[in-house]
Amino acid sequence: MFVELHLLQNFAPSCLNRDDTNSPKDCEFGGYRRARISSQCIKRAIRRQFGQDGLLSGEELAHRSKRLVEEVARRLAESGKDLETAKKLVTAALAGVSLKVGDDGKTQYLLFMGENEIAGLVQVVQKHWDALEAAVNAAKPEDPENAAAKKKSAKQQKAAAKGTVPEEVREAVDKLLDGGKACDLALFGRMLADLPERNIDAACQVAHAISTNKVSVEMDYYTAVDDLKPEDTAGADMIGTVEFNSACFYRYANIDLDQLIDPRNLQGDEALARKTVEAFLRASVAAIPTGKQNSMAAHNPPSFVLAVVRDTGLWSLANAFVQPVQPRGNDDLVKLSIQRLDNHWGKLAKGFGDGAVKARPAFVLDEVGTDVKDRGCLSALKDQQVGTIDQLVEKVMATLAFTKDGARS
Repeated sequence: MFVELHLLQNFAPSCLNRDDTNSPKDCEFGGYRRARISSQCIKRAIRRQFGQDGLLSGEELAHRSKRLVEEVARRLAESGKDLETAKKLVTAALAGVSLKVGDDGKTQYLLFMGENEIAGLVQVVQKHWDALEAAVNAAKPEDPENAAAKKKSAKQQKAAAKGTVPEEVREAVDKLLDGGKACDLALFGRMLADLPERNIDAACQVAHAISTNKVSVEMDYYTAVDDLKPEDTAGADMIGTVEFNSACFYRYANIDLDQLIDPRNLQGDEALARKTVEAFLRASVAAIPTGKQNSMAAHNPPSFVLAVVRDTGLWSLANAFVQPVQPRGNDDLVKLSIQRLDNHWGKLAKGFGDGAVKARPAFVLDEVGTDVKDRGCLSALKDQQVGTIDQLVEKVMATLAFTKDGARS
């Protein structure tokens, strides 16, 4: 079973997601230039929303960082261990499972680790403190000027470091790397290049958000004046430009419920899986990227939300906007975008059939508190229209069903 989420969100002038040239990200779609917010940016905003809104507890979340050694060592120091020694022992413990730590104390790449995994690593190092300390003291540091040492490949170096760590420590660290039932980790997955058996397949797909309308980049020319400058001195003390746009974005995401509850994701915990789905729905509606918000303050909630619960098949509705939406008369961009999406859904349902769809509650912000039986934006989706986001979430949650063993059943 799958849960899909479709949103239309109209942002005031903003620069929510920038590229390497500091310009708002964009793309070509349907032969027209569109504003774009990357999938990674949206997922980051959703993950932050989980904690900010208290949708999930700290133990149910993960951390993505290169500073794992520093964090684990800090926690060990709080329990009375020597900080510098702790860093060495944590580094050795990670080396035991081929996770290399550089001279700067950072891991080779970002590690996405559940809070329970991090807490477990603290316990492993604490339990095997003496064995790890003995292994670290017994290891002979290689002379960096030694020609043979220089010739060692990264793979050989990792293998050599791994061999110095006691087997019971290696097994304990490897065992705890099970995702820790972290909800965001189960949703978005992770890849550990050196431990492929500890990879976690993402249960959630998030599309790049694209504008329903065509856009052109605009420039904000700004100046700043020195507050303490003498009154008889003219001119600005700083001049700059910022690129921005304003667009109505179509956003799409889906969750594979079987994958979510899989033994490698939430380990068959249906209650936690249900909590994760609800948190994802609420966080997706509330999450807004942070780019240039202090200068733009584009905090605009979605104008339209459609949630779909289905047994099979997935429908992105992006092709509703192959031809850009253009305001006309009294019909604004948002209203026409909603109607375009509704019409596209109707065609897909008629052409391909919607027998797999179990629920599809739709929310239209501009129609909250109004009687829309004989009017309004929706046609094909009108019969399951709801008046609040709470009602939309309730309908989705009442329809969910999980398989017993997840994706590998």
